[in-house]
Amino acid sequence: MDLVSQEEFGNSEIFHNAFIHRSYLNEHLDFNKLSNERLEFLGDAVLQFLTSQFLYATYPTDNEGRLTHYRSSLVNTVSLANISREMGLGKYLKMAKGEEASGGRDREYILANTFESLLGGLFLEKGLPSCKALLEKVLFPKLTTIIVEKRFKDYKSLFQEKAQEEFGLTPIYTLASEVGPDHEKIFTVNIVVGEQVYGEGIGSSKQKAEQDAAQKALENKWPQK
Repeated sequence: MDLVSQEEFGNSEIFHNAFIHRSYLNEHLDFNKLSNERLEFLGDAVLQFLTSQFLYATYPTDNEGRLTHYRSSLVNTVSLANISREMGLGKYLKMAKGEEASGGRDREYILANTFESLLGGLFLEKGLPSCKALLEKVLFPKLTTIIVEKRFKDYKSLFQEKAQEEFGLTPIYTLASEVGPDHEKIFTVNIVVGEQVYGEGIGSSKQKAEQDAAQKALENKWPQK
């Protein structure tokens, strides 16, 4: 994780807190620290603001609808999870043994949340300039490829267009699971064409999970060269 090192955090407790998954607290009841969810909450706001600011300044003639699509393509779960993998954040996570055994260390929504937590911690320690510098290195450059490949469009619409063109069928989204308390549910959705599942998506709402599933299905079925 060369782009953000512990040395950049004057308060190492905040740095470590960014990697504490809530499942870890369930197994370590005497662990006197909070999970990374508060930092994730803060980091999400920082991410949305700085990305919006970047897009507003970089694309002065694009309307708010197009900028919203750009932003969604940059900060969605898949995008943030990939950045976490590139930075090697998963290996720093503290989580329950059961969570890890089930693949939690590489689970996309956990990795995406961890990136937001790290960003929240960086904001508390170093402020917006350091957060902006990080995003300029790991996130904003990806937009060029997204625009060239037209990946900023609605993923569900894109997949439906391609599925109807190739198969003559309309995709169906089925709810695979719904877990967690009412205020923080996690939904898992499958995208099905005919009788074949083309992708599985995860999100904090059914709509987000469907978009996630459609994006993965596009990448699996029609990968960009």
